[in-house]
Amino acid sequence: MRIILLGPPGAGKGTQSERILQRFGIPQLSTGDMLRAAVAAGTPVGLEAKAVMESGGLVSDRIVVGIVADRIEEPDAKSGFILDGFPRTVAQAEALSTMLAGKGMDLDAVIEFKVDENALVGRIEKRAAETQARGQAVRKDDTPEVFKQRLEAYRAQTAPLSDYYAKTGLLHTVDGMQQIDNVTAEIMGLLEPHAERVES
Repeated sequence: MRIILLGPPGAGKGTQSERILQRFGIPQLSTGDMLRAAVAAGTPVGLEAKAVMESGGLVSDRIVVGIVADRIEEPDAKSGFILDGFPRTVAQAEALSTMLAGKGMDLDAVIEFKVDENALVGRIEKRAAETQARGQAVRKDDTPEVFKQRLEAYRAQTAPLSDYYAKTGLLHTVDGMQQIDNVTAEIMGLLEPHAERVES
């Protein structure tokens, strides 16, 4: 089962990825983790990425898709994977589709988390306050200012993926503002039919 989780930062994709992993045994693939692993392993595409990063450049879509292509060949991803944080743009989605087709694979579902962005900012502010109250440092990504910038980037670059995947018939939306267990139940309901097909 090959799925993509879409939604703004803070929508709960990480939490639900863990639950999908526990239920179906498919790994969550984060581009950041994959990049670091490819660089550390010294794979050809990892060495290329390392050179770009060391020069202060942004890693191209071609390199990122190459890293995903290598990663999904690993044994733990044989029965499927969860992509979270990739693709970020329609161009990346098109490159991903081409790469998967070249391997005789396709996606089973794209699940989009619909959330109230103002409520998300409130959640982040609360989390930052709780972290400070415990006497711990707030991660830079978890400050409300940085979070708002990440939301803006998501709206500009990634939100158009919703229309792109809706046209393919792969898009399902879930209400990300429900209780966490309710979100999980909705996602499992969407994914179970795909799992049964895989198991049969």
